Order: sequence, then structure tokens, then C-alpha cells
Amino acid sequence: MKTFNRRLRSLAVSSTGPEFGLAAMYRIMKKSGAERVSDDAADELRKVLEEVAERIARHAAELSAHAGRKTIKPEDIRLASKNVIRL
Repeated sequence: MKTFNRRLRSLAVSSTGPEFGLAAMYRIMKKSGAERVSDDAADELRKVLEEVAERIARHAAELSAHAGRKTIKPEDIRLASKNVIRL
């Protein structure tokens, strides 16, 4: 029954809309120096950030599982982000 509930929750999460709001994307770009921001640019930034966030979360979950924990800790996120985002 637990497996079924997890699958049901994962399906529910994946079928919902975007996690980040467009207003936040506009604010981020404005704070970064943009005078004007198109709707398409804000939507694209949202898509990219959500994809990166999902990769980081997935990697952090693997790190916590490897450490024998069910809880993702801040250090898992930090380490996962270093591995996912290589600037």
C-alpha cells in the first residue's frame, strides 16, 4: 500500500502546473539589471530553473539515501548543487 501511495503522490506532483510563479521570474530578471522582460523570457527562465531544481533535488535524495537517511539535509542540497551546476 505504501508503494501505491508514493506512486500516486508522484503522479499528482508531476501533473500539476509550474512550481515557481512568473512574478518571481520578472523580479529576478529586473534585479539583475533588465529594463524590460518579455512574457516568453519569464516563462523560459521558470522552466529552466524548475529543471535545475528537480536535478538538484533528485541528486540530493540520492546523497541522503547513500548516507542511510530518508531526510534530505542542507549539506545534501549544497553538494548536489555543486555537482549539478558547474559554473
